[in-house]
Amino acid sequence: MTRRDFVWLGAGAVVAAPGRLPTIDEAEYAKLVASHKGSVALINFWATWCEPCRAEMPALAKMESRLKARGFKLVTISADEPEDDAMAQAFLKQAGFSGAAYLKLAKSDDKFINAIDPKWSGALPALFLYDRTGKKVQSYFGESDLKAVEAAAIKLL
Repeated sequence: MTRRDFVWLGAGAVVAAPGRLPTIDEAEYAKLVASHKGSVALINFWATWCEPCRAEMPALAKMESRLKARGFKLVTISADEPEDDAMAQAFLKQAGFSGAAYLKLAKSDDKFINAIDPKWSGALPALFLYDRTGKKVQSYFGESDLKAVEAAAIKLL
């Protein structure tokens, strides 16, 4: 998928080619974070080949269901290859997630990773928690205690 396959519409709305996840790079990531101001956002980087990612996705989807009415948003960004888009979408559906989902497509992984968090090695899973002003307040690398993540999100709501 190329940048021509989607159009940024602002406020977090993206139109992708039919049946495809919209792609995101570091510039679109900054716009995505800005579009969620007013909400507490948890951005989840994952991949279908990552067992811990697969294990935590259903719990994250349930967390979003519990907290959505209070202003919580879960956004997922798959690190799968573009040709694995359908597999990523199928897994999200199976895990019970129906929210905002993207596919990472960066020209430079190093620039992308550093733009998200210079302390992040790029290892998956990775979670980034943003307050209502769009400020990143916590980063979680690797398998996380999702009860602690939820407690941190609740404090921000």
